[in-house]
Formats: sequence, C-alpha cells, structure tokens
Amino acid sequence: MGKFARSWQMVKASADVLRSDKELLVFPLVSAVATLIVGVSFFLPMWGSGAFAHAQQHQPLPAPYYIWMCLFYVAQYTVIFFCNTALVGAALIRLDGGTPTLADGFAIARRKIVPILGYALIAATVGMILRALEQRAGLFGKFVIGLIGAAWTVATAMVVPVLVEEDVGPLDAIRESVELLRRNWGENLIGNGGIGIVFGIITAVVLLGGFGLSIALVNAHVTTLAIALGIATVIALLVVGLVQSALTGIYSAALYRYASTGEVPDGYDQNAFQEAFRVKE
Repeated sequence: MGKFARSWQMVKASADVLRSDKELLVFPLVSAVATLIVGVSFFLPMWGSGAFAHAQQHQPLPAPYYIWMCLFYVAQYTVIFFCNTALVGAALIRLDGGTPTLADGFAIARRKIVPILGYALIAATVGMILRALEQRAGLFGKFVIGLIGAAWTVATAMVVPVLVEEDVGPLDAIRESVELLRRNWGENLIGNGGIGIVFGIITAVVLLGGFGLSIALVNAHVTTLAIALGIATVIALLVVGLVQSALTGIYSAALYRYASTGEVPDGYDQNAFQEAFRVKE
C-alpha cells in the first residue's frame, strides 16, 4: 500500500506539472497527427497494389511487401520516439525549474535523432518478431508472447529519458533503462499502470456515454444533435489520449531525474522519492 500511495503522490505531482505547462500536450498531438500521416502514406500504396486482397484470401505476400512493412514500422516508431523525446526533454527542463518552449523540446529531439533512429529500428524489429510469432502461436503461445511484449515495454520505459540526458546509443540506453527499472520497478509499474487504468476507465465512460447517447438521439430522430455529440465525443477521446500521453512522459521524466541524480524535481514530495528509491539489495 505504501508503494501505491507514493506512486499516486508522484502521479498527482506530474498532473500539477502538466496543468502549469499545458504546452506539453502539443508533443503528443504532433505525434498523433504525424503517425496518422505516416500510416496513410504507407497503407494507401499497399491498398492500391492489391496487398490487402492477397491477405484476405490468405495468400502469401511478395517479399517487397514485407520490406515495405518493415519500413513502416521503423517510420512509425521514429515519429513516436522523436515526439516522446521532445516531450520528456521539455518536461525535464520544467522539472529543473525552467520554462521550456515547444522549440526547446523539438531541438532536443533533433540533437538525438541518430540514437532515436537506432532505437526505432530495434523496437520495430522486436515488434515485428513478436507479431510474427503471435500469428503462428496457439492460445497459450499468444498469452506467453503477450507477457514477453509487456516485459519489453516495462524494461524500456526509461529509454527515452536516458537518451535525452545521456550521450549513449540505443543499446546502452536499453541497458540503463533495465538497471533503473531494477531500482524503481514498483513505482514504475504502479504509476504507469495506474495512469493506464484510470484513463482507460475515463475513455470507456466517454466512449459509451457519448456514442450511446448519440445512438439514442438518432433513434429519436434528433440527427443534428446526435452528430454534434458524436463529434464532441471524438474530440473528448482525443483530449483524454493526449493528457494520458503527456502525463506518462512527465512521470517517467520525474522518476528518471531522481533515480539518476538523487535530486527531487520541483513540486514533488522528497520523502516519497526517498522511500521509493531505497537501494535494493
């Protein structure tokens, strides 16, 4: 229970940081728009070439399609990690008492573009391997592969803050992330897991309430109001997703700052951090 209390203290402090610097929401917004553009630019050519028809008929795809999909994965991960690096970089400036701008965050990401590309290539390779294994596995195999994927996600949770602050390559960043996880696994899992659960519940409530009421209005022949409510629901879901992404980045930045330097970020409780990061034998 102590870990839960400490983790939620940190999450709430991260929310205060986001409230004081709402510009941090722009980074996940740019990430969402950019990944959408990348997805469309890759999948439209595949659709035009008839690749999806091959897949629906369970026919093997030619080798160039797999190369194309590999490039898609790398491009998507690069965009996501670039924007996450910008977010975490700006958050670390804020946690150190500075006043970061959007330009500051993106400048940090541009300086780290080489390790970002390397990490994107590693993450894309791992993702494609796990996906290929999952497609060929049975029910139990899918469960095991899902656990492996979750373990990879947790183990690499601190990679972006490491890349931002340290002059290391992607492999060293992964090793450092694993070491940091060994020291703060409780707060990392509980905090990020708690953020996911809370925002998952909020998303479900908005989704069911908004679209459920829209359907009811359509059945009542109040079409204009139903459309307006549907649009408002989509916007609300987007805002919820942006807040979750920004909060997760700020939280990981705060954990990294204390774990790496021993300094408590501005606005966070010193006792909570000291208890959370007692050296584990």
